Amino acid sequence: MDDKKQLRKGIVIGFAATLIVIEAVMFGNRFLAERLGKKEEQIDLTDKAVQEKLVEIETLMNNYYLDEIDNSEIETWLYKGAVAGLGDPYAAYYTEEEYRSMLDSTNGSYCGIGVEISQNINSGIVTITRVFEDSPAMEAGILPGDIIYKAGDLEATGNDLNMIVSKIKGEEGTKAALSVVREGEEDYLEFQVERRTIEIQTVSSAVLENHIGYISISSFDDVTSEQFISALDELEAQGIQGLIVDLRNNGGGLVSSVCAILDRLLPEGLIVYTEDKYGNREEERSDKEHYFDKPMAVLINGNSASASEIFAGAVKDYEMGTLVGTTTYGKGIVQKIYPLSDGTAVKLTVSKYYTPKGNNIHGIGIEPDVEVELDESLKRETVIPRDKDNQLQKALEVLQQQ
Repeated sequence: MDDKKQLRKGIVIGFAATLIVIEAVMFGNRFLAERLGKKEEQIDLTDKAVQEKLVEIETLMNNYYLDEIDNSEIETWLYKGAVAGLGDPYAAYYTEEEYRSMLDSTNGSYCGIGVEISQNINSGIVTITRVFEDSPAMEAGILPGDIIYKAGDLEATGNDLNMIVSKIKGEEGTKAALSVVREGEEDYLEFQVERRTIEIQTVSSAVLENHIGYISISSFDDVTSEQFISALDELEAQGIQGLIVDLRNNGGGLVSSVCAILDRLLPEGLIVYTEDKYGNREEERSDKEHYFDKPMAVLINGNSASASEIFAGAVKDYEMGTLVGTTTYGKGIVQKIYPLSDGTAVKLTVSKYYTPKGNNIHGIGIEPDVEVELDESLKRETVIPRDKDNQLQKALEVLQQQ
């Protein structure tokens, strides 16, 4: 159980998902080299010495390795190793299956067990941050805060998050095997959870006391902006006098999704901008067609990352609302996924993002205007009753004072 103790020592709950912008660009090394110009510091995997060393290793494996060799696995891990050599925890090479699985997770529905997971970027530990109501995971007894030790035959810690997700998702009716560490339990807990079709409802809403609207966003997927705008329109039709947006445990998602939502809330102007290694700047802006003119509070915590921080940063810079909770995760860099010609893909960190006032919060996070820690007794609850949620109650108090 030594490795279990090491897991417990390293527990720091992190972010859920990376900012993903899918750029449908097919390219080859020669094209990129011609376009960007070869530089001395650039990698060259076609170097003669590199090729000769690979042949040498291949010869040794063919002649001396005891068991059967899977050529496709060797090739896959060559590519994975090349990307891992960047030393960037957000970069990854995806097989065709892993890439399809990742796309499915943002498209409105998928076949899985109904959990959201996050990975701490420093320790590599993977934590279940949300269990969907009435999901197979909830029925099996999986809880928020459980740490995934193994997903199927794959050790979770240190592996790419999307690889772990691909082990949890699968064909309907089949079972996902999970081994988890739970605080207070001496042994690993083993689960065999039947996969079902999970409809991704990333937005939930309600009218709270004193005509305050409440919208919770669990992640920023393809479906999220439409769900949010529909929920907000319905709340406004009911005459709300203020709005709470709950981004706690929202690890991010699609930049396009969060920007579409902010376009509905903010006055005309800059939402966020990015800069790449060449100094190229790209801006996302809101128009003057929509503008939310009532008091607003945004709930945040240490699991609010990436796209959630774009949201919180823009609201803070425009002074459009009050941030309530604890400091956000601090991920101010953007990844793009480049599909390759054979159906595989590569994810690379390509730029930094900045809030409207020019702040890059990477490694820093965004501090709340009103700091409130969630009551300790509530941190492992699957569903927190609103009347017991002290952070939500504080946000209500802030809006009622306004």
